[in-house]
Amino acid sequence: MIRDQFRKFVEAKVAPHCHEWHLKDELIPLEVLNGVAEMGVFGLTLPEEYGGLGMGKTAMCVVTEELSRGYIGVGSLGTRAEIAGELIRLGGTEEQKQEWLPRIASGEILPTAVFTEPNTGSDLGSLRTRAVKDGDSYVVTGNKTWITHASRSDLMTLLVRTNPETKDWRGLSMMLAPKSRGTEADPFPTPGMTGGEIKVLGYRGMKEYELGFDGFKVPAANLLGGVEGQGFKQLMETFESARIQTAARAVGVAQNALEVGLQYAKDRIQFGKPLYAFPRVACKVAWSAVETMIARQLTYFSAREKDGGHRCDIEAGMAKLLGARVAWSNADNALQIHGGNGYAEEYQISRILCDARILNIFEGAAEIQAQVIARGLLSGGRG
Repeated sequence: MIRDQFRKFVEAKVAPHCHEWHLKDELIPLEVLNGVAEMGVFGLTLPEEYGGLGMGKTAMCVVTEELSRGYIGVGSLGTRAEIAGELIRLGGTEEQKQEWLPRIASGEILPTAVFTEPNTGSDLGSLRTRAVKDGDSYVVTGNKTWITHASRSDLMTLLVRTNPETKDWRGLSMMLAPKSRGTEADPFPTPGMTGGEIKVLGYRGMKEYELGFDGFKVPAANLLGGVEGQGFKQLMETFESARIQTAARAVGVAQNALEVGLQYAKDRIQFGKPLYAFPRVACKVAWSAVETMIARQLTYFSAREKDGGHRCDIEAGMAKLLGARVAWSNADNALQIHGGNGYAEEYQISRILCDARILNIFEGAAEIQAQVIARGLLSGGRG
């Protein structure tokens, strides 16, 4: 039922329009964003007492896959809500949960994750953005980059260094930092905060930004959990869920690429017969179908492990690593089936290829995923 509901939404509101959004490098329309909110995506896994639907990670995978099958940008609208909700649910005070979770669940406020810095990349423990306590506020100074949906968001989960004596993860804290929602004319109206767009190949529907903070203030009451120095641990607790969700996004993109490639193989006639009649083309389609199914089942397995309360960092890492590779492989093979037409912007597969490429980088680069998996296995984890 959930799959059917979201597939109908995608077919009506997303699939006919997303290629145009990509070509024009436009934000996903608010009408679509509000539709996603009304269907409960932002509160899907949040507890019912905080306004959520109280569903598990397996349901999240089904929803994410179907939305991403239409367009990865729409499938990613819930990612930042999932991260923020998990951070607050696991690490926040009761007051913080009461204040923020119902508003995230309803879509009243849109969160964004503000972690990465220009010189840190995957090495989050070495970040430099400072937050200094000044009365009943923290004053933030520093720079962040690759911040998705930053202009249109209302709340930043902002990772900062509150202890300047430290150089590693132990001095980091997480802030729940409110900001004013930007407009096209004034994308960053909040005092003490500036930003600029980073132009990207794909994954365009929410846009990417670099941010600067100079005298930006966050209420002291918005220190997540109320204790300094817990930020990195709090973030680590969300990694399993974030990677499962990203694996589901990858499966959706992989499925989309498979379907687009198969349709072209059926429609395109060469030498008097459709492309799928040629064994090398049929083989590409078959392997895409097989590998998509493997990635999907591994993703669902990791979600069921998480729902069962089991540690699943290895499984989540495997699902994300494999899903990203299959999405890219499917897109590459589907473009090859299109031949020269696949390289033309007017064909959807050109966008799908660009969208698929980011999956091997964000939410833990492929190399980091492999390291996590290997380290887990070497320390006696399951595999």
